[in-house]
Parts: sequence; structure tokens; C-alpha cells
Amino acid sequence: MWFRNLLVYRLTQDLNIDAEVLETALATKPARPCASQELTTYGFVAPFGKGADAPLVHVSEGFFLIAARKEERILPGSVVRDALKEKVDEIEAEQMRKVYKKERDQLKDEIVQTFLPRAFIRKSATFAAIAPAQGLILVDASSPKRAEDLLSTLREAIGSLPVRPASVKIAPTATLTEWVKTQQAATDFYVLDECELRDTDEDGGVVRCKRQDLTSDEIQLHLTSGKLVTQLSLAWQDKLSFILDDKLVIKRLRFEDLLQEKAEQDGGDDSLSQLDASFTLMMLTLVEFIPQLFEALGGEEIPQGV
Repeated sequence: MWFRNLLVYRLTQDLNIDAEVLETALATKPARPCASQELTTYGFVAPFGKGADAPLVHVSEGFFLIAARKEERILPGSVVRDALKEKVDEIEAEQMRKVYKKERDQLKDEIVQTFLPRAFIRKSATFAAIAPAQGLILVDASSPKRAEDLLSTLREAIGSLPVRPASVKIAPTATLTEWVKTQQAATDFYVLDECELRDTDEDGGVVRCKRQDLTSDEIQLHLTSGKLVTQLSLAWQDKLSFILDDKLVIKRLRFEDLLQEKAEQDGGDDSLSQLDASFTLMMLTLVEFIPQLFEALGGEEIPQGV
């Protein structure tokens, strides 16, 4: 149970909810299979364990872990287009008339409804951790759309969710660019070997570097010419490595071996205990890391009333 990506959301009011109330609320929005004519379904599942008795909320050290599952029928657009063209060609040849847009749309709907029951089903899960004491919700996703699917469903389940994406006072590009330019990051942070550089002009060039010495003259030349760092690989202490972008999205989050080994020792031989130990250690690490990251980026912009 180690998150691989991270989108950080700030609660703008206290979330006065306990695990039992949250469990009851999530049960009103359960995950379920797609019916024969449904394109997609979305709902909550147990983050650990299987079966009807597995809880929808896992609680440890005051942190809540939840998970949502999306099921969607995969109907390739090319299949629908080919079938539609075949049907239109058949009508125009047999009836000697032109098929116009309104009729095309109707035919397309009929084709989709015919194909849906036979379409493949894809399942995907999204995990989120709620840290009420810290006023944070952490979503294991790099796509804001994927995170918002979970948050909006959570909002429907509990009735209200006063939350917004976390933000900082200084544009992240300015800080990341300064770190690469000066070849020195904030205390406890270390610049690694991957970055993305962009021209300030909307139609300007993009340079992506991987396994590159970011202190080299080549990189410095790009910065001198006006490019800004919009993604940068970093490490924090001896615990984490990750890529941070200009939208505060954390990707390819990796917890170092020392933490993973400690979780294995704490969890013992039982698989659920292992999951609990890794989740607990992950959260204790993240609630220490996130404030330090925001401080290094100029300080978090706290909404009024928090």
C-alpha cells in the first residue's frame, strides 16, 4: 500500500466525521458491475480485503483509507465508425437516397446499444487517504479528473466536502527553475537527474532531459535563454523520490527501501497486517513531507477560514 502518485487537497473546513459514519455513507455509493446497456459505473470498494464483510474504510493512527472502483465498457470508436459506415452505405445503395446527420446519429445510437453487451469491461481503482487532523485528502492519482471522480462521489455520499487543490504562494516553476539554476534545492531536498524545460511563449520549445547532469552547461544555457523548469525529479531526505510538476502534481512517487523494509518488519507475516503497516508508515511520512515541500516552495496558500 504505497501511493505511486499524489494529488494533495486541502480541507477548507473541519471534516467532522468518524470512521463509522464514513463507512455508512460510503455504503450508499457501492461499486457495482455495469448493466448490459451501461457504459460505466463508479462506487466505493474495500481498500483491503474482499467479500461483503470487508470494511469500506480502513483506519490507522487517525488516518482513513478509502478506495473507489470504476467499471467501463470498452467500445472502440473505430468499430462504431466502421459499422456505421457499413449501415449508411447499405441504406444509400438500397434506398437510393442520402443519409443525413440526424439519421446518422440515430443509427449510431442503435449500433452502440447493440454492441454494448458484448464490449469488454475494464476495471480501475483509485485510492485516497484522509488525514482529518492535518486537514488533507491525498489521492493516489496524477490526473485531476480521476481525483475529482473520487472526490465528487465522496461528496455525494457524505453530503458535503469542503475541499480544494492545495496551492503555494510562489509559482512552482519559479522555485524549480531557481533550484536548477543555483544547483541547490531547499534543506532536505535534492535535485536528481530528470527535468522538463519550456519556453515562456505558448508556442515555444520543450526540452525533456532524462538521466542528465542538470548542472551541465547545456542545461544552464537553456535557462539563460529563458526556459523555465516545469518538471523536476527530486529526493527528500533518505525517504522519498518523485517528480514534481508546475501544477503541484507528484508523479512516480517512490518510498525508499529503508521505509519498505520497516513496514515489512512491523507488519509481520499476515498480509493484511503488512498492508496496514505500509499504509501507516506511508501516511506518517507524507504528513511530515508535505508541509516541508510546501514550505520549500514558498509556503502553502491557506484558504480563509482554515
